[in-house]
Amino acid sequence: MDKIPSVDLRDFLSDNPERKQKFVNEIGKAYEEIGFVALKGHFLDDQLVEGLYGEVKNFFELPTETKQKYEIPGIGGQRGYVGFGKETAKGFKKGDLKEFWHFGQYVSDDSKYKQEYPDNVIVDELPKFNEVGKETYQMLEKTGKYVLRALALYLGLDEFYFDDKIAEGNSILRPIHYPPITQEPDDAVRAAAHGDINLITLLMGSQGKGLQVQNHKGEWIDAIAEQDELMINVGDMLSRHTNNKLKSTIHRVVNPPRELWGTSRYSIPFFMHPVSSMSLNALENCIDENSPKLYEDTTAGEFLHERLIELGLIKK
Repeated sequence: MDKIPSVDLRDFLSDNPERKQKFVNEIGKAYEEIGFVALKGHFLDDQLVEGLYGEVKNFFELPTETKQKYEIPGIGGQRGYVGFGKETAKGFKKGDLKEFWHFGQYVSDDSKYKQEYPDNVIVDELPKFNEVGKETYQMLEKTGKYVLRALALYLGLDEFYFDDKIAEGNSILRPIHYPPITQEPDDAVRAAAHGDINLITLLMGSQGKGLQVQNHKGEWIDAIAEQDELMINVGDMLSRHTNNKLKSTIHRVVNPPRELWGTSRYSIPFFMHPVSSMSLNALENCIDENSPKLYEDTTAGEFLHERLIELGLIKK
């Protein structure tokens, strides 16, 4: 496959069973073959997207010492600011050429996850930053819920199989700033080749060149969304749970051509995680003679902790 397929969530949300099944078939096939789709019909409106990008740019334009106030020690970068070059892709020695922010799950004071999740970090200088971040988080979470319902049907599970596993899940909204490149990068790239940790990733900001996906032939292909599309891919947790029936595809963000080194790039992925207790053991209906069990049993929480150590965000 040399092009990312496009699907429309409105097919799944329609009252027409044939349209709903069409969406299930299309997204399932795409995730088996390349692990990525471009999705129309999501719950983000233009005004919200415009407001978020404005606030994100305002934040990253703050002085470095101001941003560093929001770098919280001891939580593996799970909330607040993570400075330039601090995340390193698994298997790489050079840090990625990026800085980013993390919004996390919003839970009530009486939630059983209140003690497990760090509090979200409030940016004093930008009163609208956290407000628009929260609204975006919740709209992407809602979009992801319906994508997972479609995948549950494709896998022969109950449509609502994932619902209780993602309710108050440990999901992360990550606005990323790739600053202008001011000197020869010395083998570092904006985001080195990697697979995502989580169930699915919903990506805003993949309208221009930069994001590339590795297909099953080992070829790198450009993944460019239309203005009204999100790019959505399978993460390692879902790949493990489906015994690699649904593929977590290696992807990267390459450096721009030299004439564009002086420009910033922004992208905003939503990493959809389940609650930490979710079993990632391979589904029984994804194991057979032709597809023997590939992975050891684990939980989402154990797997996340292991991967954050590999990324250099948690020290052993």
